[in-house]
Amino acid sequence: MERIRHDLRSSEILSPFGVGAIVDVRGQSLIAPDTSWWQKKDAHEISCERLLQRIGPGVLRQAPTHAGRAAKETPGLLYWRFPEWRFCERCTKLSKLSGKDRGKWTNKCECGGALVPMRYVAICEKGSHIQDINWFMWAHRGNDEGVTDEVRFCRSYKELKFIRSAKHGEGLKSLRITCNGCKRSRSVSELVTKGALLRDGIKCDGRQPWESDPPARVCEHPLVAAQRGATGNYIAERLSALDIPEERPQSAELADKIRGHVLFDRVRADNGGPQAEMVGGWIADELGTTLEVVLGVAADDGEDVGTPLLDLKDGEWAAFLKKVEPGGRDASGGDFVVDGWPLAPRTEWPNALAGRIVSVGQVRRVREVRALLGFRRHDAGADLITADLGPDKSRKPIYPAIEMFGEGIFIRFDETYLAGWEARPDVRARAETLIARRNTSTWANRLDVPEPRYIALHTIAHLLIRRLAFASGYSSASLQERIYANSDRVDRTAGILIYTAAGDAQGTLGGLVRLGAPDELVPLLITALNDADVCSNDPVCIESDRQGASNLNLSACHGCSLVSETSCETANRLLDRQLVLGGAKVQGLLEGVLDGVRQSPPVHD
Repeated sequence: MERIRHDLRSSEILSPFGVGAIVDVRGQSLIAPDTSWWQKKDAHEISCERLLQRIGPGVLRQAPTHAGRAAKETPGLLYWRFPEWRFCERCTKLSKLSGKDRGKWTNKCECGGALVPMRYVAICEKGSHIQDINWFMWAHRGNDEGVTDEVRFCRSYKELKFIRSAKHGEGLKSLRITCNGCKRSRSVSELVTKGALLRDGIKCDGRQPWESDPPARVCEHPLVAAQRGATGNYIAERLSALDIPEERPQSAELADKIRGHVLFDRVRADNGGPQAEMVGGWIADELGTTLEVVLGVAADDGEDVGTPLLDLKDGEWAAFLKKVEPGGRDASGGDFVVDGWPLAPRTEWPNALAGRIVSVGQVRRVREVRALLGFRRHDAGADLITADLGPDKSRKPIYPAIEMFGEGIFIRFDETYLAGWEARPDVRARAETLIARRNTSTWANRLDVPEPRYIALHTIAHLLIRRLAFASGYSSASLQERIYANSDRVDRTAGILIYTAAGDAQGTLGGLVRLGAPDELVPLLITALNDADVCSNDPVCIESDRQGASNLNLSACHGCSLVSETSCETANRLLDRQLVLGGAKVQGLLEGVLDGVRQSPPVHD
């Protein structure tokens, strides 16, 4: 078998060319098998306990890498040729891996023309399976009058051709599969109609192209024809974690203090009675908390359960608070170094900004680990196919992962002001629009709940990324965001992290962390707000409440708020300028900041 060597970036092994994805290389179409095909000696293990605790038992491994030009002995990953059906660009003959040269497979037809992979493949609607379309079978099926006995019993397997015929129309109607043996001809336009493959008796094999063993159970879900390069053919399921010292949330530390109090046993013994309320009030006053918190701990209902990503963010939020709250330089070293600075009011800064941002952190070094858990096909509601499909279920599964080092800026917002702002009826009503759309979407329920604080902080992060791309020396695609904005957690979060993450020196050049100092960050934030105040698509953008995929953006478009999709947690969704800057019917989180800047007298040297 002829081998093809092609370089991919380490990050591309997770997405878009991870396990189960189709990649075009030098005119050929390939698909990546699961990690059971990886050579362990070539894929070194990555350590990140925080991530594995949320994923479950498993091993994180990074695909083999190399520097310089790849040689014959350079380790790499195996990719399968898929689809197997191809046509000759010279004679249009359709075949299934028929090219041979001295016993070895080659990408040349017998006539000397290059073999081109067929454009369409079959996708399982719910099982996330993918397979070749049996073009010979499909060409001789159908319900029209042309399906005669001669067509049904045709055995001219080598007489199939893929031709373009302008006399039949344009687009897919002009593309036809023709059999020179029985003279049967069928338009590709019939392939993409609803239920086409099911009517022709083509059923799902229930497996992936690289799997040879028959499935344990028959897949009864219908197949749909799709272009092999369609984005819906591969939906990666990933999870990332910052490698930071896991800190216990403040609520957990408070719960330990409550349980350790000498009077706590009396509260539990009374089981919610009048004595429990009286004694619980004493404990609350002594520890500086509320009676509801004490009674909640006594009833053991203070535990908060969420998604793995929210669980990871809770620990990260607690770690950032421990670094930022004391303030000053961080001399701890390691892979998580943050200098914290309180944002004290200044005369040259607008008064509206004071009290809304508490502190900022210069993240001088941070390590991020990203893992590919599996993938889905066709839609986000389909079955999840894990990254390791190996037959040996006794060993720990292998997850493709990469580790990256970078720097960043952390901004903590004032919880008291944020809670008062998001309690306003106008603010909640605007956020409810996105919440309703998220809940009715078949795939958007995987996104964060777009409560007001999340939408506002998410939009602020995008505005800063767009401005930082001019000032930091990094491209916007090199910047990432991580939004900490959840009010339904035991420890409410209200902050954003903008950071770089790259597998090389690109992520730690110092251009971003330098801008995290308050003297640099506040003017940048004001400039970012000024950039977003007027969009090139206004008044259409500012008056719109239906933008983006599934209408999951309000007043946000490419002219004002959108960034590279790889930089965003939600792929440019759940954004709204009005919840940041304000609008005719809603108050923004940072409304009045620009007015304060524009009304302040000029400063003369």
